Amino acid sequence: MKYSIKVNSIKSKEGSNIKGFATVVFGDSFKITNIAILENKDKNQLFLSMPRYKSNERDDNGGTIYKDVCNPITAEFREELYTNIIEAYERAIVPEQEQKHKQEQDKVNKDSYEMPEFSVTVSPYEKEGSNIKGLARIYFENSFIVNNVNILQGKENIFVSMPSYKTKQIDGQGKAIYHDVCYPVTKEFREKLYGEIAREYEQVKEKNQKQERDNAEKHVGKPEKLQEKKATPFR
Repeated sequence: MKYSIKVNSIKSKEGSNIKGFATVVFGDSFKITNIAILENKDKNQLFLSMPRYKSNERDDNGGTIYKDVCNPITAEFREELYTNIIEAYERAIVPEQEQKHKQEQDKVNKDSYEMPEFSVTVSPYEKEGSNIKGLARIYFENSFIVNNVNILQGKENIFVSMPSYKTKQIDGQGKAIYHDVCYPVTKEFREKLYGEIAREYEQVKEKNQKQERDNAEKHVGKPEKLQEKKATPFR
């Protein structure tokens, strides 16, 4: 899978082990942000933390469990991606090396990007008082997964909402502003991805409804069968 990496080093606050953040773009179509680059000071090693969200689950001590919004699926792709991000960070803190590498990458990657292959799974989910109608997962070339994609009910149609995080900014009405953690970059890929999620949602929803009808008929009987029973005299 073709992808590009951009890193930003930051000046760590006292007591913090955050060294920077990385952004990865698959092809030129889908962006993942907020990948934290951290330092293990005891081992003097860098490691990564993928964007996370707060789940409703608790650990044995009652603490909140956080889960990855997105992450590599295979050990091979995880090692490749994480190694490349850390190497990009190490180049970034030496400006001359990073500039040289960027020029080389631009030469290699020019006109080579394409839409990444993907598949989606959808679980219809309805909660009273909520406009959430389902949850989706996106799989990129069986190497990377994006979780926590919401399918929401609009005024007329459903729409897709990508995983997001709450910022410290507020809008004109005093409400918190949210930014997407990962999202389609181009209009073409957004339409393709969101269209596939919507189609999968409708198919799974229809399948579940049919299964519910079949189960109900097994327990109660088909309406026409019930009419036959009523019309047949007891013997």
